[in-house]
Amino acid sequence: MSDSPAVDLDAQVRTHDPDRWLASRFVSDEARRAHLIALYAFESELMVIPTRVTQPLLAEMRYRWWADQMDGVFANVPRIGHPVLEALTRTVTRHDLPRAPLDALIEAHIGRVHGEPHDLDAFYVGPMQAAVQILAGPGHEAAVVEAGRVRGLSQTGRMDEARALRPAANAALKALPTEAFPAVAPAALRDPAAPEPVKRLRLVWASLTARV
Repeated sequence: MSDSPAVDLDAQVRTHDPDRWLASRFVSDEARRAHLIALYAFESELMVIPTRVTQPLLAEMRYRWWADQMDGVFANVPRIGHPVLEALTRTVTRHDLPRAPLDALIEAHIGRVHGEPHDLDAFYVGPMQAAVQILAGPGHEAAVVEAGRVRGLSQTGRMDEARALRPAANAALKALPTEAFPAVAPAALRDPAAPEPVKRLRLVWASLTARV
């Protein structure tokens, strides 16, 4: 398998996850951008399942299929002919991503189809940590916890809580390398009081790169 995931996943992410697709445009390294897109494409596959089946048990069956596929992904033997699984396997192997956050994400989706509350850490923190590892390597997990929770609170309509947590999130992000910026920028894109997304991204970029 080649080192760079299939580029046709880009359109999939752009359709289903426009905020993070937009942020990924700030990744100048094409290979790392493609690996980031592979991670986001995997997440988009999970997100759309409830829109394609109406019964929780049927949705759970699909999620269990994805859970089973993780064995192949982390053994570097993905299901051949499945672009997302093949791309995700290359990404996991290239960047030595841990399995636990991906397993937790699938389980959180299963919980949601059965009416359980959003697990913010599983849905938002773990994937953001994986994205940062793709762009900047390991060792930055703690710096993005609050940012992941800000994004989760914003995505689930808990805007007051998101705004209250944002200063702590921004302070923690100061420790990140600048190349990790596109992985955390979407935490700022769901604030209705913020400027339009591209301008907001540039403002976040400026704040993260101002090492004061």
